[in-house]
Parts: sequence; C-alpha cells; structure tokens
Amino acid sequence: MQKLEVFGAKRLKGQIQVSGSKNASLPILAATLLSDAKVILKNLPKVRDIDTMLALLESLGSNIRINKNEIIIDNSKQKKIFASYNLVKTMRAGILVLGPLLSKFGYAKVSLPGGCAIGTRPIDIHLKALSKLGVKYKINQGYVIARAPKGLIGNNIRFSKISVGATENLIIAASLAKGTTTLTNCAIEPEIKDLVNFLKKAGCKIKWISKRSIKIIGVNEIKEITHTVMFDRIEAGTYLIAAAVTGGNLKIKNIIPRVIKKEIEVLKKLGSKIIIKKNEVKIIGSKKIKSIKIKTAPYPGFPTDLQAQIMVLLCKANKSSTVQENIFENRFMHVAELNRMGAKILIKGNKAIIEGNISFEPAELMATDLRASVSLILAALTTKGKSIINRIYHLDRGYENIEKKLKKVGAKIKRVN
Repeated sequence: MQKLEVFGAKRLKGQIQVSGSKNASLPILAATLLSDAKVILKNLPKVRDIDTMLALLESLGSNIRINKNEIIIDNSKQKKIFASYNLVKTMRAGILVLGPLLSKFGYAKVSLPGGCAIGTRPIDIHLKALSKLGVKYKINQGYVIARAPKGLIGNNIRFSKISVGATENLIIAASLAKGTTTLTNCAIEPEIKDLVNFLKKAGCKIKWISKRSIKIIGVNEIKEITHTVMFDRIEAGTYLIAAAVTGGNLKIKNIIPRVIKKEIEVLKKLGSKIIIKKNEVKIIGSKKIKSIKIKTAPYPGFPTDLQAQIMVLLCKANKSSTVQENIFENRFMHVAELNRMGAKILIKGNKAIIEGNISFEPAELMATDLRASVSLILAALTTKGKSIINRIYHLDRGYENIEKKLKKVGAKIKRVN
C-alpha cells in the first residue's frame, strides 16, 4: 500500500495551477445520464472519485471516450438501471444516478452510498423529495429500489434541511419531469450553480427565483453539449492554507477569487497578506498568526471541507481558537493524529478548542478521510524531520497530483510503496 513521506521545514514559493472541481464534476457526470446526445466535458480532475463515477456510468451502459483533456460521453444505448454496491461504496456521489435514472426510465436500483467516514449522511432527504415527484421506494439489502409508475411529475418541494446532494439529485430528476417543479431551501454551493449552468446549456428550463429557490420546467430531451467544469475551490483553499502555514509565498492560479471570498476573508483575519487578480490569488503567509472563532456552514459560509486544514493553521496562532463543525457530526478524526504531532486540541461536542503557539513534531500517521489526510500533510510540512502518512488512497479520491504540485513549490515530499 502506498504512503507519503513528508520532510518539513520548507516555505512554499511559486505558483500552483488548480484542477477542475471534483464536487462539480460528479453531479454533472450523473446528469449526463439524462441525455441520449453526445456530451463533451472538459477540465475534469484526474482523481479516483472521477474514475469511479466513469466506471459507474459505463456499468449503466454509457459509452465513454477520453480524448486528450476532454471526455466524450454517448448515452444513446444506455439502458441499464442497476448501480452496484461495488461501484457506489467508495463515494457518496454514487446516489446521484438515482434521480436521472428515475427521470429517464421510471425505475432504478441503486446501492446506498459510501465515501469518507465523516458522518451518517442519510439519503432520507433525497428520497422524501423524490417521493413528492411520484416516486415509490423501498430499501432492501442495502439498495434503494425506486419506481415512478406514472413517470416523474413536477411538484413544490421544500427541503427539511439544506443538503447539497439532495439539491443536486432533485434538480437533475426534475429536468425531465412532467410539468413544473419548485425547490426551496436549496443548497447554493458554486458546484450546484455549475450543474445548473450545464443543464441550461443542454436545453433544460431552470431558473433561480430567489437565493435558495429554483424553478424547473421539465423538457422532453437533452441536446448535445460541451461544458468546462469549474475550478476546485477546496483544492484552492487547501493550497492557500499551505502557504499560510509554512509562511510561504504562493500564486494560486486558474480560479475565480469571488467564489472563495469567505476563505480569503478568514485568511486575511489570521494575518496573511492576499493580493487578488482576475483569475489568481497571491498569498504571503505571516509569521504572526492571529486566533479566530470559525463555524462551518453551507455556502457562502466557511466550508466543512476546509475545516481540518484550517485547524492546522490555528495550531500556530498566537492564542487559542475554536472551530465549530455544523455540517458533519464525525469530522474531527484528524484531531487525534494532529495531537500525536504535538497539537493541543480538545473536542467538546461539535466544537474543537485549539491551543496556539505549538510546533508540530514529525510522526508516522494514519489518514482517516480525504480532507483529514491533506491536513496531515500541511502539519508535516512545518516539522523538522520525516513524517509518514499511511492510507493515502483517501487523498487520491480528491487531489490531483498533490505531491507533484507541492514539489514544484519547494515541498520535500514523495510517494513510496
């Protein structure tokens, strides 16, 4: 099994090109199932979750070709409606094929999803919303077996809580439903806006009618489309924090700065100097890191997917800080590993109290999930000595060529078997 060796005490300098967004690509790939026409997608990241979703689409009958930096998908002969556990077990986004399969065929059998062990992430919000479109379902032996006897029929749906996945699934499903669907209390992450842009280009009738409400008029078919996926804002945020934690000087390129406004705002408050240009951000880390109170929240709040990374930076702050995790109930698993490196972090319920002014020590470490694994790299970059990070298959699910990108800006890091 592969692992990473990280040798610390390096200030990161140079520039990093951010890849396409994993979290935008996955729902867009699921949405291609609606179409019998050719779909061309550009800027998909080369990460394991994308490979898994492409394999899932192929298992459903999609014809997929990779041509240089684009992927061409032809679903004209796609007829299967069974999404197996073997393909869905490693990522929660697998459940996103449920909506388009029901919309297209009126029947689907999809495994309950997997992914990182950061919380229960039930799909009851998806299923309750789909039932209002005329879906009848049962869960049997780990599979959702769902039918829409009269096809999907538009309705007014209010989500009981803000859910990114449920919002995506219902937008996709309603695109081919009969009549009009109105969704309220929607998630409004940039990745959802990218999904909507993709579907509108393909001929779907979708309109935001207020900040968290969307109106969808069902269409009969999806037309041929070429779409470039947005940048990965979590990857961008991770490298911004990497610069801050090492006192580095980095340009983060191929981004839209206004999309990561909250992350930039937090890093400025912590003492980093940030210069914003059209498609890039330059960050210069400060030697004096300030303390802060952070609460994770749905977009446009501070993202839960950067909680582990920012915690590493807060260990270097001049006083104690707090991080309150409001999205997932089990997302502090990186804390035990950071404490093994010398951090002093105390967990009370959904709040982490982080003592500042610490120096990390090198250690052998175990990654527990995607974002936790990258937080261990950030901590290891600040040590004097070699750290070993095991179970990096988590890392490969969401970061494209992370060790190569970090090497180019001065990190001493290598992958070993």
